Amino acid sequence: MSSGGFSKARLGRMHDVMAGHVARGEAPGIVTLVSRRGETQVDAIGTMATGGSEPIRRDTIFRIASMTKPIAAAATMILVEECKLRLDEPVDRLLPELAHRKVLKRLEGPLDDTVPAHRPITVRDLLTMRMGFDLIMGPSAQYPIQKPWTRRESPPGRTRLRWRPTS
Repeated sequence: MSSGGFSKARLGRMHDVMAGHVARGEAPGIVTLVSRRGETQVDAIGTMATGGSEPIRRDTIFRIASMTKPIAAAATMILVEECKLRLDEPVDRLLPELAHRKVLKRLEGPLDDTVPAHRPITVRDLLTMRMGFDLIMGPSAQYPIQKPWTRRESPPGRTRLRWRPTS
């Protein structure tokens, strides 16, 4: 497709960033699509599978486990574009249950041995899934913070999060 209405330099930067993710092995392949005023630019980089040789294509079908995240992310980015939200804005006013959080002093420490977090959770943290929730992917109950999750409880002093295994 034509890149009319798009900045070739910006499209090139986006390609370079996405190609970097593929080169570092963070994803075997990435398809990006940008649409503006009826113009569409699609870029397919990498392969369909890790270690695979079949290139990813514009029409490659992806398995998406949850559509809530991409829809919420797109809506959030529209608000950022409209200057109604900023990526580095704390989410405290929007999600007061995430304000004034405390974190463990030590990963292996007891659940009540906490200190205030160094900084608030930001919009960017939520979009990149690095908001600091207490979930460790590893052998169950190796650390004290894993025990409430295996019992489907929240640690003391936390808003109750509902967590259900998918299987």
